[in-house]
Amino acid sequence: MAKAPAVKWTREHLLIALNLYCKLPFGSFDRNNPVVKEVAAKMGRTSNSLAMKLSNLASLDPIQRARGIVGLAGASRQDRQMWDKFQGNLSVLGEESEQLLHDLLTNDESKEVDFLQRDKLRLVAPSAPTESQATVKVRRGQQFFRQAVLTAYDIRCCISGINVPRLLVASHIRPWGIFPGDRLNPRNGLCLSTLHDAAFDAGLITLDGDMNVLLSKRLRQYFPQPALEQNFVPFEGKPIRLPEKLAEPNVEFVRFHREEVFQG
Repeated sequence: MAKAPAVKWTREHLLIALNLYCKLPFGSFDRNNPVVKEVAAKMGRTSNSLAMKLSNLASLDPIQRARGIVGLAGASRQDRQMWDKFQGNLSVLGEESEQLLHDLLTNDESKEVDFLQRDKLRLVAPSAPTESQATVKVRRGQQFFRQAVLTAYDIRCCISGINVPRLLVASHIRPWGIFPGDRLNPRNGLCLSTLHDAAFDAGLITLDGDMNVLLSKRLRQYFPQPALEQNFVPFEGKPIRLPEKLAEPNVEFVRFHREEVFQG
């Protein structure tokens, strides 16, 4: 039997693969992964082709290389160019990759593609209704950031370990409003519970240079208060749980939060 012709890796397919790379754990780049199989089928590719491309992309990830994980050695020049463009312009290409993935899987603009069940893709309603095309674009970008950050942290608060998705937030390290170029950068994100996100955003807690949790004097003003203390004191001076790849916090972003947002 004649072998089926290979499907060319287009720019659009590479952006979708990069989107998946940001959302799937390294150990899930498997041709038998239901998510890989479903997306590959929609792309008109074999699941083996997509799984190999994800492993090729891992060889370009500096975080993985620093941990001795090399992925596959078959990354092409096109892969390297797209990797560099994607990482250098996440504010635009993260949003575009999310739209491409969305359109690959559904025509329903009222739904978002959810990766939080790693063996299954789901279509979910956004947290708030939107109508304008501009708002839909923003929502796609926010969806990319949230899914990339939460899955990188194994869908657990990196401080408390809480693993209820509806209680988790992809929290920006450098403020969203001040640094638009880093709004969709997973390295500008932490997976936090809603309580720890609110405290982090208000500068009541931060991280030191070793990613240990610091409590502010302003927060301590509310002690003693058992219900409050039990959510913060046990984690003081202890390191957060770091992600396994691309979303490892940027130390310069963390320094900015410590020096400019933290209440000291």
